[in-house]
Amino acid sequence: MGEFELIERYFKRPERHTARLALGIGDDCALLPTQPGTQLAISCDMLVEGRHFVATTDAFKLGHKALAVNLSDLAACGARPLAFTLALALPRADEAWLAPFAQGLLALADAHGCELIGGDTTQGPLNICITVFGEVPVVNGRSQALLRSGAQGGDDLYVSGNLGDARLALEVFRGSVSVPQAVFNAARVRMETPSPRVALGLALRGIANAAIDVSDGLLGDLGHILKQSKVGATVDADLTTTLIAANAYYTRARGQFDINIAPEQWRAWALSGGDDYELLFSAPQAQRAAVAAAAQSSQTPVTRIGQIDAERGLRLVDAQGQPLPNTYTSFDHFA
Repeated sequence: MGEFELIERYFKRPERHTARLALGIGDDCALLPTQPGTQLAISCDMLVEGRHFVATTDAFKLGHKALAVNLSDLAACGARPLAFTLALALPRADEAWLAPFAQGLLALADAHGCELIGGDTTQGPLNICITVFGEVPVVNGRSQALLRSGAQGGDDLYVSGNLGDARLALEVFRGSVSVPQAVFNAARVRMETPSPRVALGLALRGIANAAIDVSDGLLGDLGHILKQSKVGATVDADLTTTLIAANAYYTRARGQFDINIAPEQWRAWALSGGDDYELLFSAPQAQRAAVAAAAQSSQTPVTRIGQIDAERGLRLVDAQGQPLPNTYTSFDHFA
């Protein structure tokens, strides 16, 4: 099977969202019409075998995750997905791998109305690079995009969904911890098929002051908001630990299974585990009802985990408000 047959068989489809697409796959460039009063949001992410996933990863789930991590960036910006390109390096044209990969990728694309409009294929070590395009409205000359630079002292600090489960699953794969199968299954879903919080990001436009997606760890990504907004924050570290979904299985299993994981380890996974792809955002206290409504309308749980401080620096506290040392390090490819 040649390169162009590969594209034709697995990735070329009739355009499904023609109102937002002038020209798709098959030419030197795809064409996206820009509407008056909108901005084009663009993001790019790469998944590399041996770095982001292992060779035995399920191809369908890998297709899902490859697009999900890019859609998560659009969600953090409050952008509506439009289209994406796929650059794919493959050791060989393996139909048994390509079919489920394409199915996982395109199923998520269809769920978010995001058209595959082009890309590139080549032979080489497995590498998946996606560039995603979205749109953000401009109202009265002002962009409605959610940025990292808008947090203000006194804002509430929120996170969506769950934290730490992907890191728990990774540690099980590494053999550093052992947990009951039900706990591992719950965590593995979070690691392999994250849910991009696009609907929440759209609902938070005009409500949140700042936002970022949690990819490298809660505290590390919060640090980007604090730096660009020139503010500080106080985070309830114990509360974040309750957001590990596997905790529910752990609680139900008490007395039945022995999970030898120290509370400090759970806390570290929640605060710096990475691969969560949840939204971390700040919003004025006066917007609490609006945040709750956005969470309900998007069917996405959110938890208030702290506040933005005018004073620079990141402060961690326990459930009683007592200071905790911050010794947590989030993921960095080159650190």
